[in-house]
Amino acid sequence: MKKTLLTLTISSLLATGAFAQQDGFLPSQVAEQQKFETDYLNAVNFDRFKVHLTELTKNPHIAGTPENELVKDYLVKIMGDAGMNVKVWPYDVYLPNHPGKSELQIISPVQLTLSQKEGALPEDPFSDDPRLHLGFNAFSGSGDVTAEVVYVNYGTREDFMKLAEMGVPLEGKIAIARYGGNFRGYKAKYAEQYGMIGLVVYTDPKDSGFTRGEVYPKGPFFNETTIQRGSMLTLDYTGDPLTPNRPALPLDGPEKVDRLDPKDVAFHTIPVTPIGYGAAKEILSRMTGSEVSEAWQGGLPFKYRITGGSELKVRVMVDQKPDFIRANNVIGTFEGSEFPDEWIILGSHYDAWSFGATDPNSGTAMLLTFAEALGELYKKGQKPSRSILIGHWDAEEQGVIGSTEWVEHLKKELGAKAISYMNFDGGVSGRNFGASAAPTLKKLIIDASKEVTYPDSAKSVFDIWAGQSPEPRIGNLGGGSDHIAFYMHVGVPSLSGGSGGPTAYHSNYDNFHYYSKFVDPSFKMGGAVAQLFGLVALRQANAAVIPYDVPRYAKDLKGHFEQAVKNVKTIDSNFSEFDQVNAALSKLEASSTAYQKALEEGLSSQNLSAKALQKINTGLIGLEKSWIDPKGMYYGEWYKSLYVCNDPFSGYASWILPGIQYEVAIKNTARLEKWDSRYAKAILNLSKKIDKLSKLL
Repeated sequence: MKKTLLTLTISSLLATGAFAQQDGFLPSQVAEQQKFETDYLNAVNFDRFKVHLTELTKNPHIAGTPENELVKDYLVKIMGDAGMNVKVWPYDVYLPNHPGKSELQIISPVQLTLSQKEGALPEDPFSDDPRLHLGFNAFSGSGDVTAEVVYVNYGTREDFMKLAEMGVPLEGKIAIARYGGNFRGYKAKYAEQYGMIGLVVYTDPKDSGFTRGEVYPKGPFFNETTIQRGSMLTLDYTGDPLTPNRPALPLDGPEKVDRLDPKDVAFHTIPVTPIGYGAAKEILSRMTGSEVSEAWQGGLPFKYRITGGSELKVRVMVDQKPDFIRANNVIGTFEGSEFPDEWIILGSHYDAWSFGATDPNSGTAMLLTFAEALGELYKKGQKPSRSILIGHWDAEEQGVIGSTEWVEHLKKELGAKAISYMNFDGGVSGRNFGASAAPTLKKLIIDASKEVTYPDSAKSVFDIWAGQSPEPRIGNLGGGSDHIAFYMHVGVPSLSGGSGGPTAYHSNYDNFHYYSKFVDPSFKMGGAVAQLFGLVALRQANAAVIPYDVPRYAKDLKGHFEQAVKNVKTIDSNFSEFDQVNAALSKLEASSTAYQKALEEGLSSQNLSAKALQKINTGLIGLEKSWIDPKGMYYGEWYKSLYVCNDPFSGYASWILPGIQYEVAIKNTARLEKWDSRYAKAILNLSKKIDKLSKLL
C-alpha cells in the first residue's frame, strides 16, 4: 500500500516562498523539489516495513553472534538492491555478549533460587526459543557474594545521598534497586562507591507492570518475569572501553591501534544481575527494616522497607568474561549528484538483546523502507544533490560502541562533510510521534510533519503531535544511543525521532508477536515515519543553502541561560547573571536576524553564484563546531560540546550547557566566571561565523 499527502501545492509554495525563503531553496528549484517530494512519498511502500521487520527479527541476535551476522548480510543485500553503495566497516571491540554463569538466591531465612529468565508463554511462539539468554547486565563485575540487603529506590545519586544522610549502613550490603531514574550503570557505580558488594535490579510494577494496565501476553506492560537487560558501562567516554578517542580497528588488520589493558579501565567490580518483579517480590516482601517514604514506595502489594534485617541474606553470583568480538557497521550511500562530499546521515543500530522487534529493529526496518523508496527514484535518475548515507550500527547495546568507533575513525571527514545525523533507535516503537533535536533541525521536523498523513486518520502527523498547541514540543537530546559521538564529540547537528509507546524494553519478549499485538498491529507507522524523515533528509539534500534554522540558536540559548541562572542561584543566592554571555547573546540575536534577512533576499534574487553557495554551505557545516572545545568537560574530556551532553550522573538526561550544569551538580562556584568567559567566547565565535555567512549572501 502506498500513501501520499502533500498539503502545499506548487502554486502555494511559490506564493508563500516556503521553500525559497525559509528552507534554503531558490525559486527556480521549487517545482523540481515539489515533484521530487511527491514522487518520494508515492514511492514509500508501507507493506515493506512489515516484510523487513519479519526478516530482521527471525532470530535472537546479540552482537558477536552468527545470528547477528545474518542480520548484517540482510542489510547489505537490501541496501545494495536499492542501488546504494554499501561498505562494511569492521571493528574488534571488547565486550561481554553472553551472561556467563549467574545465580541469585535467598540463603536465609529460607533457601530459594530466584528466576533470572522470562517465562515461556503459549501465546508467544518466540518466547521458548532455546537461544534466549538469562537476564544479564553487560560489564557486570564478577563475584560471589552473600549479604544483607538494602532497598535503594532507583539507585540515583540523590537516592544514595539520602540513604547516607539517614545513616543507613551500606558498606558490605547488597543493593536492590528498581529500574528508572537514571542509566542502569550508575546504580552500580553509586552502590560500589558507597561500599556495597552486589546489586540486584528489577522493573517495578509501578513503573511498568500491572499498576499501569494489562501485562503481557494480555497487554503491553511487563509481567512478573519480564527482565530489562542492558549495559552497565559508565566510563568517562563512550565507545569501545579499550580505545578511547581512537577506532578499535581489527586486531588482524594492517593498521595497529594501541589498546588499554582491561586491568587499567574503571569497570565496575561488583556482581550485578537483573530480575523481574516476581523474583524481586520474594526479597522485598521479606524485608523487616523501617518503612520507606511514599516517594520510594513501589507497586507491589505490601509496604516497602529500606533494610532487610539481619536474618535476610541474599547471594549474588556472576561470572562474566568480556572478550573481543567483531562488530560490523554497515554503511550505505546514495551519492549526491552535485555535492557528493556533503553528507546527510541517518542511522540505527541493529544488534539486540533478544529479537529486537522494537529496539532497535523497528528503526532498522524503517530505514530499509526509506532506502528502497529513495532507491526507486535514484534508479530513474532522480538523485539527491547531496549524498545520503544510512548507517546500521553494531554493538550499541553494550555501550554505544559501533557508531562511536566509526565516528572516531572518520572524525575529520565528519567534521568537514556531515550536515546532520538522524538517529532512529527503536524508531517505530508505538503510535505516539515525538522527536528531540539540535536547534537548527527542529523546524525541518515540524514542517515535514505537516505534510504526512498520520495513519488511519484524516489528520497530519503535525495535527496529532501538536494537539491544541501551536507548535509541538521537541526535546533536547540526552544520552543512550548512537547520536552521542556525532553530536557531543564531533559537533554534527543531530536528531532522534519516530513513534513510541509501551514496549517490552530489552526483554526476551521484544519480538514480532509482541509488536504485532501491541506496538502497531496495522504496521503503518513505519511507512509514515519513513515518509516524514525522508522529507527532512531530502530538503537538506537538495536545498541550495543548507536549511538550518540559524536563528533558533539565539532563541533556545536565551531560555537555556535563564534556566542556568536559576540553577546557579540554588547554590549561590548572590549570583546575578552571566554578564559576558548576555552581551554575546545580544550580538548573536542581531547576527541571526541579519542572516535570516540576507538569506531570504539572497535566495529571492537568485544572484548567488555556485562559488558563493559552496562557501555558504561550508560555513553552515561549521556552525555547530563553535561548541566543540578541545578541553572537553571536567568530568570527561571526550565530551567536547559546550552546548549539550548526557548527564554524567544519570547517563540518559539531556544537559544543555553542561559545563554550568556540572558545577551546579557538584555545588562548585569557583569556576563560574571561567564558564562565563568560555561560553561567551563560543557564542561570539558562532556570531562571527553567522556574520560571514550574511556577507556572502
